[in-house]
Amino acid sequence: MTTVSATELQNNFGKYLQYVQEGNDVIILRNGKEVARLISHNKSISFLTDSLLGVLKGDYNEESIKAERMKKYEGVD
Repeated sequence: MTTVSATELQNNFGKYLQYVQEGNDVIILRNGKEVARLISHNKSISFLTDSLLGVLKGDYNEESIKAERMKKYEGVD
């Protein structure tokens, strides 16, 4: 993983794009603070994305999801 300033990334975008395509991550800093991470598309697949696929396809039941969420709050006054 490499850390670069936003200016450095802007000035050498092709270099860092190639670096990411090779499977590496780039942390982008602005004013010394981490503001973003550049990762390859293949690495971006995660549990969250997999979970969202069902929602995006409409393959979910809103009522059952709401009921499951509400179970956390049962018995809480």
